Amino acid sequence: MKTVLLTGHLGFIGKNLYTSLTRSGYNVLGIEKDFYSNKNWKAHLYNTIKQSDYILHVGAISDTTLQDSKEMFFYNYTVTKLLIEYADVLGVKVIYSSSAANYGLGDGVPNNVYGWSKLTAEDYGLKSDAQFIALRYFNVYGPGEQEKGKMSSIAYQSYGKKDFKLFPTDVKSIRRDFIYVDDVVEANIRAMDWDITDGCYDVGTAEPETFENLVKGMGVKYSYHPATKIPDWYQYFTCADKSKWLPGWEPKYNVVRGTKKYKFYLDAKDTN
Repeated sequence: MKTVLLTGHLGFIGKNLYTSLTRSGYNVLGIEKDFYSNKNWKAHLYNTIKQSDYILHVGAISDTTLQDSKEMFFYNYTVTKLLIEYADVLGVKVIYSSSAANYGLGDGVPNNVYGWSKLTAEDYGLKSDAQFIALRYFNVYGPGEQEKGKMSSIAYQSYGKKDFKLFPTDVKSIRRDFIYVDDVVEANIRAMDWDITDGCYDVGTAEPETFENLVKGMGVKYSYHPATKIPDWYQYFTCADKSKWLPGWEPKYNVVRGTKKYKFYLDAKDTN
């Protein structure tokens, strides 16, 4: 039986990965944020990696509005850097959950602390001698994202609302690449089992959609906020590049199929 070290196993994507991996017969060792509060966390991390065949490094601070760079860089960079160094010494493959935030406004320059923390860690891993694959997730949605609170998707935030408020009508040009969590799970498993040991890949549909279509897919009626100024750093458009997909992987869910499955899941949950 293969053993996988899964950081962030109690979070949104982590829970979905944990379920899929255990069902597939993997032994999963989970690590959460409180792991690093132990004064001997570095030794514990080394010993845990030593027991592992693969590392899926999902755990991170994912709040894109957080301005505390010290906290953000500790969890998203310092911890990741050490994990990569240990994995290199022990010969363990790392699959790193990176982010489309690294693309910034399309110029490859992150426009928030979160993006810089992810890009810095990704860059370190790609330049290291470790077996390191970075997966740049676009806008992930699906079961379990209530763990993200205010950072959950518009799909989840809008579900069950009678009149959900969207951005004002003069910014309908906003489009995002929404990727269903099942496809993210499959990308991780593909990267883990793949014989290639390094590289950086997009995990998105390459089919950007409006927030309107996402909300419609959840069966919700919407209206618009009064016109408000959108921050200059806001990402109006995100879209994965198909040429940067993992070989052998492609998404199964566009927004229509993804929201249909997601709504079915949430409807069933509400009736239980």
